[in-house]
Amino acid sequence: MMWKIVFPVFSAVFSVGLGGLAGDGGISNIDISNEGMLNALNYAVVQHNQGSNDLYLSQVVKVIDAKAQVVAGMKYVITVRMAKTPCRKGSENEVCAIYQEPAMPYQCTFTVWSRPWINDIQLLKETC
Repeated sequence: MMWKIVFPVFSAVFSVGLGGLAGDGGISNIDISNEGMLNALNYAVVQHNQGSNDLYLSQVVKVIDAKAQVVAGMKYVITVRMAKTPCRKGSENEVCAIYQEPAMPYQCTFTVWSRPWINDIQLLKETC
């Protein structure tokens, strides 16, 4: 008879404990120097530049916010301040200065899904 009371209590405590260890799949802040986040950001910036009609490349001026969520891989949501450079598209390997005019920077949020074990990364959403 006692097991009828103990088992549900034990199950509840155990599942709460596992939830704390495994995470609830929620999105959480991550360090801006996180290697996975930096790889996702680099990928997003390349995609942003390839998709823009601008003749010049844009670069990240500042990372404003970085979040990650475990979802059959890792989903990164990264908000950055971007700015135009004097480097033309096709010169991705050049070191480019950022224009210093105050009206030039703009903000973007990139959502990137990364599954490095199968060498897959995708830009899910871009808002600039």
